Formats: sequence, C-alpha cells, structure tokens
Amino acid sequence: MSSSHALKLRIAPWALLSVSAAWGMAFVVMKDAIERQTVNNFLFTRFTLAVIVMIALNPGVLKKFNRDLILRAGSAGIFLGLGYIFQTFGLARTGAAIAGFVTGLYVVFTPLLAYFFLKERLTKLIWGCVALATVGLGLLSIHGFSVGLGEMLVLASAFFFAAHIIALGKWSSGRDAYAMTVVQLATCAALSGIASLPGGYSPPPDSGVWAVVVFTAVVCTAIAFVVQTWSQAHMTTSKVAVILTMEVVFAAIFAVIFGGEHLTLQATLGGLMVLTAMFVIVLKEN
Repeated sequence: MSSSHALKLRIAPWALLSVSAAWGMAFVVMKDAIERQTVNNFLFTRFTLAVIVMIALNPGVLKKFNRDLILRAGSAGIFLGLGYIFQTFGLARTGAAIAGFVTGLYVVFTPLLAYFFLKERLTKLIWGCVALATVGLGLLSIHGFSVGLGEMLVLASAFFFAAHIIALGKWSSGRDAYAMTVVQLATCAALSGIASLPGGYSPPPDSGVWAVVVFTAVVCTAIAFVVQTWSQAHMTTSKVAVILTMEVVFAAIFAVIFGGEHLTLQATLGGLMVLTAMFVIVLKEN
C-alpha cells in the first residue's frame, strides 16, 4: 500500500464525519433563518445556489444530461424535494434536536418501503427495530394528550427521504451520480419555487439569512456531495452508513450547545431509542 493511499484511508472517515457534522449544524442554523424568511423562499434560494455551485465545480456534467437521466433523476428529486420541504416546515414548529432524531427515521422507513414495493424480506430484527423506533417516536412527539404537528411534518419528510433512497436504488445504476445529483437538486429548486408562487419570491432579508443559505447550499449540499463521493471510494459501505447516521447525534449536540435547547428526560429517551434502532439497522443491512 502506498503512503498516499494509506493517508487517504486515514482522512476519509474524518472527511465524512465533517459532512455529518455540517448536516447536524444545518438543523440549528436553519431554524433561526426560516423564522425570518418563508420556508419555500429559503429552500428555492438554497437549492438554486447549490445547483449553480455544482455546475461551476464541474461544467462538463451538463454533457451527461440525457432524457433518461433527467426523467429518473427528476422523479427521485421529487421525493427529495418533498422531504426537504416537509422537514423545513416541521423544523419551524419543533426543536432542532428532536427534528434531527425524527428525520433519522428514514433509516427505519427504508427497509419497510423496500418490503412493500420491492418485495424485499424483513427479518425479525428489523421488525424489532421498527417497534423500538416507533416507541421512541412516540416519546419524542407526544406532548400530554396531543401529538406535535412539527414532529409529524418531520416524520413525513423521513418517509419521503426513504422513498428517495429506494428510487435511487432502482434508478442510479449505470447513470452518472454527479449528473443525477444536479438534476435532483434542480428539481428541489423547482418544487420550492412553485410552492413560493402564491406568496411571491423574496430573497433572503439580511446577511444572517444569506450566510445560512450559503452554508447549507455550498457546504451542506455541493461540497458535502463531493466529499461524500470521494470518501466512499476509500471506505466500506458499513462505515459510511454509520458515520452518516451521526448527523442525528450532531444535530442534538449542536442544538443543546448553540441553540440553547433543553431535552427533557422523555425526549432524550425517545431519541436514544430512535438512534439505537438506526444503528442496528445500518449495521445489520451492511
């Protein structure tokens, strides 16, 4: 093994962990931004900028577009766009830490959707994880005698993120990953742009919101995708999945440290249940 290759093997996990940290931080910084700009306007600006940055980083990607790729990636992008829209609306109505935990349920939804739509077999262990995650979700979202709207919106986003993973599983093979990502993000921009039409579009109102837009578009989307693609070439799938799952942990940590949030004993227990179910499924499936 060359020294260069050995160095890449050491750097890759840390590079991917930085992506998870950035995604976790996004929950915290977005919460304040979407209180000062409408959700759909924020998302439209974010994804439009992300597409521009990705094309600027690799202009040759435009030559890889064809009817088949646009159709498949665009369809997957609808699921991804709906996931982000529901997640962001939910984040506006619940804490960043809880939103992170509930979003992580996409890991649990994915094998369930594969079971119903792809006829993949579910083991008793996975059913056990589903039950554990369901109890955890209840602890996170049930407040007295009511269920939090914010948590339910984020739960819907987890469903769409899982559907997006299933769609990519069926359609990404044999197609350029970078080109598919650009089309998917463009679809996200189009969806949020259409959703903005009734109220009209307005750009970020101040430098603080612009900073969040740039951070989420450039760091959490464009650069994160490039880093993830590079890291996965030097790591096993199981390591990649476990490190990316850390997004949920970072979201909770940053929400408490920087967002001033306080997790109740009930929410902490629910979050740990969801996190346990996620890790078991990730490790079992890989």
